[in-house]
Amino acid sequence: MTFNEILQITLFFGIGIALTPVLGRFMARVFNGERTFLHPLLLPVERLVYRLTGVDPAEEMSSVRYLWSVAVMTTVGFASLMAILMTQKWLPLNTQGLDNLSWHLAFNTAWSFTCNADWQSYSGEAVMTYLSQTLGLSVHQFISGASGLAVLVAVGRALARASVKSIGNFWVDLTRCTLYIVVPLSVLWAIPLVWQGVPQTWKAYPTASLVEPYTTQVQKVDDKGNPVTTSVQKVDDKGKPVVGADGKTVMVDQPVMVDQRVETQPLPVGPVASFESCKQLFTNGGGWYGVNSAHPYENPTPLADFLEMLAIIVVPMAQVYMFGLLIGNRRHAWTLFAVMLGLYVLSFAVAWHYEAQPNPVVDNIMPNMEGKETRFGVMNSVLWGISCTAIDNGSVNSMHDSWMPLAGMMPMWNILIGEMLFGGIGCGVYCMLFHVLITVFIAGLMIGRTPEYLGKKLGAWEATWAVIGVLVPNAACLIPTAISVVLPAGVASMNNAGPHGLSEVLYAFGEAANNNGSAFAGLNANVPWYDVTLGIAIIIGRFAPIAAALAIVGRLASKKTVEASAGTLPVHGWTFGLTLAGVIIVVAALTFFPALCLGPLLEHGLMQAGRAF
Repeated sequence: MTFNEILQITLFFGIGIALTPVLGRFMARVFNGERTFLHPLLLPVERLVYRLTGVDPAEEMSSVRYLWSVAVMTTVGFASLMAILMTQKWLPLNTQGLDNLSWHLAFNTAWSFTCNADWQSYSGEAVMTYLSQTLGLSVHQFISGASGLAVLVAVGRALARASVKSIGNFWVDLTRCTLYIVVPLSVLWAIPLVWQGVPQTWKAYPTASLVEPYTTQVQKVDDKGNPVTTSVQKVDDKGKPVVGADGKTVMVDQPVMVDQRVETQPLPVGPVASFESCKQLFTNGGGWYGVNSAHPYENPTPLADFLEMLAIIVVPMAQVYMFGLLIGNRRHAWTLFAVMLGLYVLSFAVAWHYEAQPNPVVDNIMPNMEGKETRFGVMNSVLWGISCTAIDNGSVNSMHDSWMPLAGMMPMWNILIGEMLFGGIGCGVYCMLFHVLITVFIAGLMIGRTPEYLGKKLGAWEATWAVIGVLVPNAACLIPTAISVVLPAGVASMNNAGPHGLSEVLYAFGEAANNNGSAFAGLNANVPWYDVTLGIAIIIGRFAPIAAALAIVGRLASKKTVEASAGTLPVHGWTFGLTLAGVIIVVAALTFFPALCLGPLLEHGLMQAGRAF
């Protein structure tokens, strides 16, 4: 561990924690309708949006209607985005002449970006036009993040109310979040990225001359641009001609290959900085390029790397403090913050430890730089990988597929426990709420205290929905994983055998069911089976927790507040915090330990014996 690494880690967590109350307080003021320094400029815009859309900002919704609004907006967004992706060939801003996406890739991508998962089975610079990347994907990076935060605001608002059936107005929360938080922060963060060299242009890809030209073989085309083929005899495995039923030699078409001298290369650019800032700040993670933030245009310098990593944690940390202000209990919020931060740092420490160990399969060569950028090194790669999975971001600056088995298990672990170590925008806290309620019930049973949360008595309704919020995404991960590793359509896309192959599939469905978007990168997911099944897992992982959270707080908002008594379990302090952390670990271990034993844990043991997959 070098001084530079210690300094970076200290600055990273120090700045993130320092900004938490500042940004959290601002966000709470925005959602409470209080005046901020942005209101003189943006309040007229907010009022204009309501006037044009017919939204009454004074009208409130029940929890069911709030959920319905989220579902309608997401479904309409899915349909419009899928239409753009399947017709991009004929739409404007197709400077590279790119073709339309296949139906299954468009289906997967459209659900992925409208549900804030941002999983990508493609390389954006090779298959996406400027229009698809901006009007299509980038717009939903703004809206999907804002809708998740709006749901959290509704949850906090409902918990603070009593004897009412309304929890706010989704369209008002969405508008305020987008206008006052998402857009200004994205613009602010894009400026230093442009300064560091991230492209921000609408021009067509420029062409650069290669320092070392080379010759390759390509298929010959005729004057009309059609591929040229020639008819040749078909042969069997032994090189003998194949004879058909008619006694004649079977002929097949074979492409005619010619030498081609390559002296230039197109440089994929575009409005990347604006795409990148929103991607990082609002837990999207979808990259402009196929290798995401490992690409030198998307993440050009060590300073850009630090700023992008910092962007991953700033809003998720602040939302916890905002939640405390909304419910009127900052002590409880700081307890949640401490639990999240503790598990986050622990997963980073474990991953960094094992990634810094020698690999006996490759002669104990150190450091382990496979799949990493030399600009960032091991520590920055591990810190990013842990951050993007603890916080439901999904971006990467190294390939998790290349990490040591137990190091690679930690990003997977962060995903499988529900990505609530600050987590995604909004969903990180309301997914933590499920474990909080389970903890209240368990602790109450253990010590004989009344199950109450923030002055509301808890019953079977709240307990049932809390369990649904935890177990449904877990089932959406484990069931399709089990099917995929035995089904030919699933096995055919696995580039690795044994436990590592299982880890790739488990990671893919884990990120889909928890709306992360990162990948082990060794799985060919752009096939109908994985595009469709991962898309369905993304839908379940998005709406099951939202439905469960709104069902819980809708019921709690209608209840009367009771005064705390000697029999009330405090939901702040180290006792509750440690109990909560224990519940999170035990629930996840009981659910996923068998799968982890067959995956990264088994691979680690076999690696020590000199085997690789």
